[in-house]
Amino acid sequence: MDTKSFEEYLKNRYYKEIDWYDRKAILNHWTYQIIQFTLIVLSAIMPVLIFLGEEVLRWALFVSILIIIGTSTLKAFKFYENWINYRTTCETLRKEFFYYKAKINDYENADDLEAAFVNRVEALISREHSLWLMAQKRKETALKNPR
Repeated sequence: MDTKSFEEYLKNRYYKEIDWYDRKAILNHWTYQIIQFTLIVLSAIMPVLIFLGEEVLRWALFVSILIIIGTSTLKAFKFYENWINYRTTCETLRKEFFYYKAKINDYENADDLEAAFVNRVEALISREHSLWLMAQKRKETALKNPR
């Protein structure tokens, strides 16, 4: 692979993929944290509402519905799992560039370092996509067959 093609690959594919995985990891992380914190607060409020008696039981019902919705949202959209998968893929892609530069792992015996780099990066992206598809299929199966 010539230098110009490699630089173009880095610019148009590699760095964009790292940016995409980084942004998605951050989004899923914050979404997970916000929903989880909200569930903790709502769960802590629930006994207080029940203790206050009949005049606030409607609020207790409302809070319990919010807890159910929040918990179901976390399970259905898998924000935690996506956060971990996207962050792992992002950091693995970043690490790959340092392996390439240091000529270690698969690069120490490679005839064409740039082609080996592109091959490894594409394999990592493909692996993450396959994992995502499997997770989506498990989610669909779980929604069709609730326990």
